[in-house]
Amino acid sequence: MSVTPSQPGRPRDPEVDRRIGQAALDVFGDAGWAGFAMEAVAKRAGVGKASLYLRWNSKEAVLTDALTLGLPKVADVDTGTLHGDLVELATQMLDLYLGPCSRAAMRLNLEAASIPGVAEHYEAMRTAQVLAARAIVRRGIDRGELPAGTPVTLLLDTLVGGAMMHVLTTPTGKRAALANDTASYAQRLVDFLLHPVSA
Repeated sequence: MSVTPSQPGRPRDPEVDRRIGQAALDVFGDAGWAGFAMEAVAKRAGVGKASLYLRWNSKEAVLTDALTLGLPKVADVDTGTLHGDLVELATQMLDLYLGPCSRAAMRLNLEAASIPGVAEHYEAMRTAQVLAARAIVRRGIDRGELPAGTPVTLLLDTLVGGAMMHVLTTPTGKRAALANDTASYAQRLVDFLLHPVSA
């Protein structure tokens, strides 16, 4: 990540940085990389374009910082049971794709690999998420909650894909209600997934 050092003088305003970061995610989510421009980010954030160039030296750096600071992380959570861990994982996925960064998160799945500078950062994020998710299932196998031969990747693909597809197919008018109670759907999804696997 290439971030321009702060200029001497007045310290940076964290609120301005936050607005710029959210604006960058919003512009990317709405317009994709082809429509991502410093001018559009500045306008959305309500700041002058010079404010961006004082902080970052390229639009790649702006987006990378926005992803680092603004995109919710999908992390390993150890509740003590496989069921609880998978519910937490599914809830995190639902929150990611229903939250204020949802459009940017969806775009990243399609475009990240072709954006210089951002591609490497996104790959590192994805790797961390995959390792965290696999650790959850491996713990379940080690505790005897799943058979030793359980296909870890297939189980996780089904869980994460199920969460994402539910968001994509939920009508726009019902997404707010889903966003307010993601844990309930996550519980039902994990119940459905684990019943035939553990049986």
